Amino acid sequence: MKYILVTGGVISGIGKGIIASSVGLILKSCGLHVTAIKIDPYINIDAGTFSPYEHGEVFVLDDGGEVDLDLGNYERFLDIRLTRDNNLTTGKIYQSVINKERRGDYLGKTVQVVPHITDAIQEWVVKQAKISVDDDGVEPQVCVIELGGTVGDIESMPFIEAFRQFQFKVKRDNFCNIHVSLVPQPSATGEQKTKPTQNSVRELRGLGLSPDLIMCRCATPLENAVKEKISMFCHVEPTQVICVADVSSIYKVPLLLEDQGVVGYICQRLDLPIEMRARKMLTKWKEMSDRSDRLLEHVSVALVGKYTKFSDSYASVIKALEHSALAINHKLEIKFIDSADLEPNTLQEEPVKYHEAWQKLCSADGVLVPGGFGVRGTEGKIQAISWARKKKKPFLGICLGMQLAVCEFARNVIDMPEHNPGQMGGTMRLGKRRTIFKSNTSILRKLYGDAEYVDERHRHRFEVNPELKHHFEERGFHFVGQDIEGERMEVIELDDHAYFVGVQYHPEFTSRPIKPSPPYFGLLLAAAGKLQSYLQKGCRLSPRKMSGIWAGVKGNEKSYPASIGFL
Repeated sequence: MKYILVTGGVISGIGKGIIASSVGLILKSCGLHVTAIKIDPYINIDAGTFSPYEHGEVFVLDDGGEVDLDLGNYERFLDIRLTRDNNLTTGKIYQSVINKERRGDYLGKTVQVVPHITDAIQEWVVKQAKISVDDDGVEPQVCVIELGGTVGDIESMPFIEAFRQFQFKVKRDNFCNIHVSLVPQPSATGEQKTKPTQNSVRELRGLGLSPDLIMCRCATPLENAVKEKISMFCHVEPTQVICVADVSSIYKVPLLLEDQGVVGYICQRLDLPIEMRARKMLTKWKEMSDRSDRLLEHVSVALVGKYTKFSDSYASVIKALEHSALAINHKLEIKFIDSADLEPNTLQEEPVKYHEAWQKLCSADGVLVPGGFGVRGTEGKIQAISWARKKKKPFLGICLGMQLAVCEFARNVIDMPEHNPGQMGGTMRLGKRRTIFKSNTSILRKLYGDAEYVDERHRHRFEVNPELKHHFEERGFHFVGQDIEGERMEVIELDDHAYFVGVQYHPEFTSRPIKPSPPYFGLLLAAAGKLQSYLQKGCRLSPRKMSGIWAGVKGNEKSYPASIGFL
């Protein structure tokens, strides 16, 4: 097993997650099996109780794990399926060590950070790195580990110490460290400054880890003199200083690393047995990346939510929309609307904000109401849903958005039998669950390749009251997807509407850049006015310039049609 540790310096939120994902992608493109682990130094057991304004969205895995959004990046870039134990937190480590101490596993010893906490971290990483994350069940060969936060933070010290010891346990040929740092460029001088990177690397080396690659985040490409200065003061060759300048799309980052010889260096440093040949996977990635810069037609979607001031709150939703827009060759414009601004109270208190919000909604080609929790803003969401239904605007409701679409007909949502209201953490219906299609004519079923069922990820406490189902269906409001027992309503569709769909699950969690999520894909097709022609052609886009990117890909245990090409 080869381990690649990604650390960060100077500031948090520097892009470690995208860089870790990109390193994994270019190694996977060489034919290697790659897994990923995210370490978060906070004391929370998991991300389930976080406000979206704290760390962005809570990403949900197949096994119901509520984890950091960076695991979403790993899954999207590497097309893998991770588990809850791929997200390691201080809380999880301390909980496991304290449980062992209570059981008497330490035989009366004094339990300390070193060696007991550091040993537990190393054991967790070694164990989790061996778990297969691919459909073929093969054990990974490379494990990319991202250490959250910034080097020098007091909460990450036990993890740094654990990896200082770990590098000697697994031997030099099996461990390397990539350090991501910032090279600021003050507008006053326009000069790229290396001192923050020098200090960050010095601190890392003082803690016992020497970076093999220094990846420099910067606004513009690194000048040669700057690269040589970092090389000289940070004890690495100039070829080990990698420029990661700002780019128009995150999907260009793997290509940026590839062009600077990162694969060659890592393979030589870790003695990886791969051939340096043209790689089909990276070629497709480059085609997709290049195509995103050449889009001419536009499509707009109004995202009506509670957390619109912080885009990371809807990271997977935004990515799913981008994947689908790229698949139909349209440039996406997302109009973020705070749902509370659509409510009558806002008209009284802040009329300008109210009219601006409605102007955004009315000018959008489609409407998306994502999931959320709590009462605030729900009336505004219902207003948006009502407008989309009456004006026959393409609409997609996710989780709470689907429930509110039902409420817009008749408000009646019940507490779920699986929900225990006592504790906030880990009490929801979570993870991968099966949805059975009950209608052969369902639009969403056709978008899923006429699948009889789909397996998608859930995260919710409430559901539609099944006793009232017949009242809705008599009026053309159909529950076309249900759970295996037929007790939970999973998919809704409305008659005589271009695209009015709601799903109880979160399809954005399984959307991939070259495998868009069908509910989002349908919304974008409808918003662009192309859904009917797509369905009439048997769920195929125009064969002209067909890219074949999505040819017969697998998803949710069903093969979607070979359908994504250029329009």
